[in-house]
Amino acid sequence: MTDKLKKIMVTREITVKQALQRMDKAGQKTLLVVDGHNRLSGTVTDGDIRRWILKGRGLEDDLSKVMHRDPIYMSEGYSMEEARRIMVSHKLECVPVVSAGKVVVSALWWLDLFTEEVEVGKKIDLPVVIMAGGKGSRLYPFTHILPKPLMLVGEKPVIEMIIDKFARYGCGKFYLSINYKSSIIKAYFNDIDREYSVQYIEEKSPLGTAGSLHMLKSKIRSRFFLSNCDVVIDADYSDILQFHNANRNKITLVCSMKHYTIPYGVCRISNGGTLKSISEKPEYDFLVNSGLYLLDADTLNDIPKNKPYHITDLINSYLKKHKKIGVYPISERSWVDIGHGQTAVPECPNHENL
Repeated sequence: MTDKLKKIMVTREITVKQALQRMDKAGQKTLLVVDGHNRLSGTVTDGDIRRWILKGRGLEDDLSKVMHRDPIYMSEGYSMEEARRIMVSHKLECVPVVSAGKVVVSALWWLDLFTEEVEVGKKIDLPVVIMAGGKGSRLYPFTHILPKPLMLVGEKPVIEMIIDKFARYGCGKFYLSINYKSSIIKAYFNDIDREYSVQYIEEKSPLGTAGSLHMLKSKIRSRFFLSNCDVVIDADYSDILQFHNANRNKITLVCSMKHYTIPYGVCRISNGGTLKSISEKPEYDFLVNSGLYLLDADTLNDIPKNKPYHITDLINSYLKKHKKIGVYPISERSWVDIGHGQTAVPECPNHENL
């Protein structure tokens, strides 16, 4: 049994939070649930956990409540053709291989079976707005030379990686809000081969994370994605759209699970400095804003003209008016933030992203 396989094998007694942590540590989006003899009893994906969270369920619940109890698997002696067919039809990242007694003996991973990129989830043709006008102060002094959107992640600028993610889902119209070192950004896109269109919204002065959207009122008539220029999200964008529509959200925020451990004993005190309790290295879980949103077109009517305005200003104004704002959770590994050193995730076809 390989180390890669051992890392994704868990028992049903662990918690949902522990399963998420195991996924992040293993760098995988599927876990195999086994008994004490390594017999397969279920599987769980990060998409299963996302749906669990959306139902308002707890991260401290046993994994047995979330897992698939009738998992798809291959028996020893399988054919590669059948394995590929099953993985494509069910959009699976990983399929366990079992012996006659359902003992897990190996696993098949998508990247081991397919060398060519295949069709992703349902195609969507929505405009995408990328806020690319900031100075990138967090990345100084690098951004003294290059604008933040052109900072490399691997072999590509982060903004091109963002565009490529959306282009795979059929998005072909991109609007870039630019200000700082805008001529360099224009020169870059004028010099590369691309099958999508790029239009520019030029800020004469910084307008915040949403102020330039006012200039798109006459150009965008449909729902649209809005992305920061320094984050890459590995998610099923068609599923985000379906979630947005099904819940009739005005805005949907894509949020990442974050787990923090305070490395100290945390004290609670009463008036006068009397110790009430002390917790050693407490742990906290949060859903944090990743910087990717899906908005209805009429939100553009609520952006003030030529004034600094942030997306959080718009969200808070809607909350006060009791307009519906949705949250679509993803795993910590599905969020790459070049400004905070997040770790990128490998390409995979699993559209069950948390």
